Amino acid sequence: MHLNYIQRAVCLAVLLACAGTALAELQNVQVGGEIRIRGNYIANGLVRTSQQGIPEIRWPAAFLPGRAIGGPGAAGGFNGLGIVSPVKWSGHHGGDFGFVEQRTRLNLKADFTSNVNAFIELDSYDIWGEDFRSDYVTGADFRPNTPDDVEIYQSYIEVENMFDLPLRLRLGRQELSFGSEWLVGPKDFVYFFYGRSFDAVRLTYKSDSFSVDAFAAELAEGGPFEEDEDVWFYGLYTTCTAVENQTFDLYWLWLRDARRVADTNLTWFGEWMENVFGLDDYDPTNLHTIGFRAAGLLGAFDYEVEVAYQFGDAGQVGTTFKPFLYGDDDAKFDAWGAHFDIGYTFDVPWMPRPFIGGAYFSGEDNRDISFWDWLNPFDRPKASVSFNRLFSNAMYCGAIDAFNDLSNCWLARAGVVAHPTESLDVILAATYFKILEPFDAPVYFTVGHYRVPIAPMLSFWTEKNSDELGWDTSLFLVYHYSEDLTFRVQYSRFWVGDGAAEGSFTYNNGLIFNGGVSDKDADFIAAEMCITF
Repeated sequence: MHLNYIQRAVCLAVLLACAGTALAELQNVQVGGEIRIRGNYIANGLVRTSQQGIPEIRWPAAFLPGRAIGGPGAAGGFNGLGIVSPVKWSGHHGGDFGFVEQRTRLNLKADFTSNVNAFIELDSYDIWGEDFRSDYVTGADFRPNTPDDVEIYQSYIEVENMFDLPLRLRLGRQELSFGSEWLVGPKDFVYFFYGRSFDAVRLTYKSDSFSVDAFAAELAEGGPFEEDEDVWFYGLYTTCTAVENQTFDLYWLWLRDARRVADTNLTWFGEWMENVFGLDDYDPTNLHTIGFRAAGLLGAFDYEVEVAYQFGDAGQVGTTFKPFLYGDDDAKFDAWGAHFDIGYTFDVPWMPRPFIGGAYFSGEDNRDISFWDWLNPFDRPKASVSFNRLFSNAMYCGAIDAFNDLSNCWLARAGVVAHPTESLDVILAATYFKILEPFDAPVYFTVGHYRVPIAPMLSFWTEKNSDELGWDTSLFLVYHYSEDLTFRVQYSRFWVGDGAAEGSFTYNNGLIFNGGVSDKDADFIAAEMCITF
């Protein structure tokens, strides 16, 4: 099997780790874990079937001839249905549902001599009612049939102070977390907290004033007999703490997806003709992200600011933009992302901390076509590639960013954090969202909740939807009953703007439509209990 240089280095690290742990002897074993239970209720938001991955049609494919819509909901994408949406924003057509989720974690840490550690963690994520073993109608009881409940969430070997240096090697399945987890985190913040771990090798050099992390993680295996069809995630993350109370990070992240992408599978002559005309010629996806982060304290002020730029080939995105047969095999990542947060803590009772913040995720929407493009059957499609949130743990709104994938928008927020008692935290925040590149919808008129296109076949005749996504207001209460037991309560209302009601592509990193059938505001209520041990 052909391996690139980085993959060879990973294999060498595995061999060194295996050889280095052979003489270690067991000293101590520690057991720990966590139980987290959260009840959620959502009103006027998601389509009822969206949890099963079945969205609703907003614009049928017949109204979009010649348009490269892209994404899982593209014409020709989601079963050829057209533009689909997972949300409704309507109190008259369903959209209310509640569920209780529970995640159970159990871990074991073993300390060995020679600065060797081993860590194993099992976890199970469940929705209440999924695994009940009895049928009350018939009285029949069943044996459990839950093969996907318990998983090995983490399992790694760790070697510290290698070569008598502050150098640590961690090898195996592990969480990756960097900075404020804006781009890489463990997916444990809001509902559907499945967790996220990586099969990776991570090397860390840490001194008093700086640290350097280098890692390589395999996200998908194309098969042992494939030359190069894997998905790998690499990174180099440096942190400087030489200035007191200040942290400065500089990083490079590289996601390489070498899985084969093809629009057609023709005979040798057909493939030769495609090569002649430059069609169906996708390079592996190479998503590079370079970024800078600064955070710290300046007296009573605290701040954080981060800026990132993405570039590289976007074949996996481009192949979804197929108006007819061929996608965009020249799609590129060329996007900016940024966020900031500034707060000031008053030294008075309740220790109030007012704050302001914001975020920017650049986006594209090239889904409209001109009259001449509409006439030209050989028109080459152009993909719409927005900022990719990668493996973010940052969530800006329970209604529209629950899966940490909101893009093609900017947001501004303000709020206050207070501590009425030593064990109680209160957070009140308001956030405004605006779309950067709204969708060009077919020209239409409305009849009740229905949008009726005036000229369905004239797909070049469009009107731009509104760019106002909406407002979110949220209240959080966090009660620290003890060092181990925490209660959380949240109430959020999303005030649906015209941009959300009409719809644009902001979900799934700018690839999924957010349009509903009305403009009813959405409510999100949650209560949680978490204990760690």
